Amino acid sequence: MPALRVARNAVGLTFFLNGLVFASWVSRIPEVRSGFDLTNGQLGLVLLAIALGSVLALPTTGAAINALGTVRVVRLGATAAALGMAAAALGLGHLLAVTVAGLFVYGLGIGVWDVAMNVEGAEVERGLRRTIMPRFHAGFSAGTVVGALAGALLIELGVPAAVHLVAVVAVSVVLVWRSSPSFLPVADRHQESAASAARAWLEPRTLLIGVMVLALAMTEGTANDWLAVALVDGHDVSHAVGVAGFAVFVLAMTAGRFAGTGLIDRFGRVAVLWATMVVAAVGVLLMVLADHPALVVTGIVLWGIGASLGFPVGMSAAADDPARAAARVSVVSTIGYAAFLAGPPLLGFVGDRVGTLDALLVVALLLVPAALVVPAAREQRTGERPAAGEGP
Repeated sequence: MPALRVARNAVGLTFFLNGLVFASWVSRIPEVRSGFDLTNGQLGLVLLAIALGSVLALPTTGAAINALGTVRVVRLGATAAALGMAAAALGLGHLLAVTVAGLFVYGLGIGVWDVAMNVEGAEVERGLRRTIMPRFHAGFSAGTVVGALAGALLIELGVPAAVHLVAVVAVSVVLVWRSSPSFLPVADRHQESAASAARAWLEPRTLLIGVMVLALAMTEGTANDWLAVALVDGHDVSHAVGVAGFAVFVLAMTAGRFAGTGLIDRFGRVAVLWATMVVAAVGVLLMVLADHPALVVTGIVLWGIGASLGFPVGMSAAADDPARAAARVSVVSTIGYAAFLAGPPLLGFVGDRVGTLDALLVVALLLVPAALVVPAAREQRTGERPAAGEGP
């Protein structure tokens, strides 16, 4: 048990640092648009570099974990993410090609980092024998809260983006290297052949979980990329206030993830996911359509709560069978990250035509088909076949 607790704390820190790095970047997105004089569509294409890097890295990460273990893989991912973010920051406002290339490398690193920490988180969850994955993702969200608030403060103080972002990634990669040796040895116990890992792409349940995560990742990722910009454009607030609005979103998402663990253990994954989807849709509609600041903030809070559980529950569902966890988490993550691949340019081009704020309504529409595949994520023990009417 002491080793399990130490591993739990190390995984929680890894999630936190991942969120801190990501939100630090998000706080500078409006600066990317203004610094390079980009349209929304062009900004979407710049942001596409992150998703493209991640999607290219994700399919092979499960096999890398089986070969190298989660410790080495998470270190590799964190180091690549740090180097990419540093390059992107140094090019910001001066060399667009350097910024895009840096974001691509950051995407490669963050994708590898993401799968490794989720596989390790699922292993700790199994050891504890209770739902804890949403709390790990709450750690990610807590990191985004700190990153967003710190970013808003540093922007107000006039701290250059390069200084801000390089400092954050330097500290984060050092802490990942120091904490990761406490991980549980997942790969040593759950070896899979390459052919076995590839078969995960043919499993109906795994693919349906991936489709669910795709839509729910879009719900979360749209706020990451566009909420601050939409508040600036649509509600006529300052850059710092827009970033503060994003901080409200991630704070609400953090609270939802902490509360979600008990709700899932009590009511099950399917019921809780359906409820959060309704909350997210109401939140998006309020945030876009309301004029009063209190209603806009309420919408942001509801959106954050509603978006809180999709990704972590999808990771837990993919990892229900420990013998296939790495392969299935890799598949679901790859499909889910397609939201980050398609989301930025889609919302950017829609925003160029209808306005940045109104473009966010796409999120509410995507929640409807996502609700249809939620039963695929129901709790399943090793070797269990889904019951009739409850998924594939």
